[in-house]
Amino acid sequence: MKNGIGFFPGNEESPMNYPANTYHYRQDSTFLYFFGLSQPGIAGVINFDSGEDYLFGNDIGVDDIIWMGDQLSMKERAASVGVKKVLPMDKLEEFLKKIISEGRVIHYLPPYRGETIIQLHQLLDKLLDSIRKDSSPELIRAVIQLRSVKDECEIREIERMVDVTYYMHTTAMKMAHPGVYEREIAGAIEGIALSNGGPVAFPVILTINGQILHNHYHGNMLERGKLLVVDAGAESPMGYAADITRTTPVGGRFSPEQIEIYEIVLKTNLESISGIKPGILFKDVHRRASMIIAEGLKELGFMKGDMEQAVNAGAHALFFPHGLGHMLGLDVHDMEGLGENYVGYNDKVKRSDQFGTAYLRLGKNLKPGFVLTIEPGIYFIPALIDLWKKEKKFPEFINYDKLEGYRDFGGIRIEDDVLVTETGYKVLGKPIPKTVEEVEEIMNG
Repeated sequence: MKNGIGFFPGNEESPMNYPANTYHYRQDSTFLYFFGLSQPGIAGVINFDSGEDYLFGNDIGVDDIIWMGDQLSMKERAASVGVKKVLPMDKLEEFLKKIISEGRVIHYLPPYRGETIIQLHQLLDKLLDSIRKDSSPELIRAVIQLRSVKDECEIREIERMVDVTYYMHTTAMKMAHPGVYEREIAGAIEGIALSNGGPVAFPVILTINGQILHNHYHGNMLERGKLLVVDAGAESPMGYAADITRTTPVGGRFSPEQIEIYEIVLKTNLESISGIKPGILFKDVHRRASMIIAEGLKELGFMKGDMEQAVNAGAHALFFPHGLGHMLGLDVHDMEGLGENYVGYNDKVKRSDQFGTAYLRLGKNLKPGFVLTIEPGIYFIPALIDLWKKEKKFPEFINYDKLEGYRDFGGIRIEDDVLVTETGYKVLGKPIPKTVEEVEEIMNG
C-alpha cells in the first residue's frame, strides 16, 4: 500500500437478548493481526504515506470499573502493541473527514457485521448499499498476501490449539457409546476448549447424521451401528484456530461396510497430505483426491465406467460434494470475510462452477507458510441421491441400485491441519487417532 490510509474498525459487543447480556466477544481478525487488542469500542488507522499508526478509543469510567475492575488506559494498551498516537473515539470522524478533504483515499476491508456497515456509512458519508462494494481491492489483496504466510509465532499458536483439539476428539471417541446424547459429548469437548484458554474456533459439528456436512443439532441419542462425525477445534486467546474432523463408530467397532468406506477416505486423506509441497495447485490436489474416492467407490460397486471421465463430469460429487480443504489461521476459514475468490484464487486460477468443485475454497498455488486443512469425505445423502436418480444423472457412472442399501449410512470425514514447508509439508499437532485400529483401540481402552 503506497498512499492514503487503512481504516480498521474493531468489532463491537453483540447482545444476545438485551444490551448487557452479550455473546462471547470476538475481535475482528484483521484488527487483531495489525493491532493485537481484543476489546470492543476501538478502531485503528495505518497511514500508508507516513507509516504512522493511530489507535482510537476511550478510557473507562468508574461505573465500568465497578462491574469489570480496573482496566489499562488506552495509552497503556497502545504502548503494549507499539502504537504511539492515541486519540479518543469522538475524534475519529474529524480525523477521517480531514483525510477526505485532502483528497486522500481511505482504504477499508469489506464489513461483515451490520453495526460496522452503519459505522462506515456514518463516518465516510457513503450510502449503506455502497459500503461493501466500495471496499478496497488493493487493501484486500495486501492483507491476504500478509496473512496467508504464517510466521513461527502463528504456527506455534495453531499447533498449540491442535494439541488442545487432540483432547477434544479423543474425549469424544471415548464417550461415543450407545445411550449417550450428542449434546453430552458436544458440551464436554467445548468445555475442554474453554478450560484451555479459549472458546471453540467455530460451533461444534457433532452428529450421527454425518451426511449433513455442517450439522449443529445435538439432540440425538447415539445408537450402536451409527457413525459419529465430530468436526471441532479450539481457538487460542490470540484468536488462532484448529480444525480437525474424526469419524467414530458408536459402540467401539466399525462394521465391515463402514471399514470399506472409511479406508477410502483415510487413503484420500493420507495421499493428499503426502502430495503437499510449495508450487503445486491445490486445485490439482483436490482433483487427485476426487479420483482416489471415485476409484475406491468403483471397486466397491457404487460407481462404474471410466473414473477419469466420471470426475471430469462431476459424478463423484454425489459422494464428495465439497472442497478438499481451506486456509486456516486467525479465522477457521481464514480471511473468508475478505472474499473466498481473493483468498483461494487469483487472476490465473479461477474457481470452477461445477457442483462439488465449486465449493473448493482454495485452488491456487501453495506457498511455504500456508496452513490449510485436508478433509476428504464420503457421504450418502438421500435427498441428493433421489434428485440425481430422478433426473437420470450420470447413469453411466453411478450404480443407483447399490445405493439403496446405504441410505442410512451417514457420512465419513477425516480432517487434519497441514503446514506447507519449504520442501513439503508438516501435519500440525499431536497425532489424533485416525486409522481403524487406532480409533477402536482408544474407544475400547
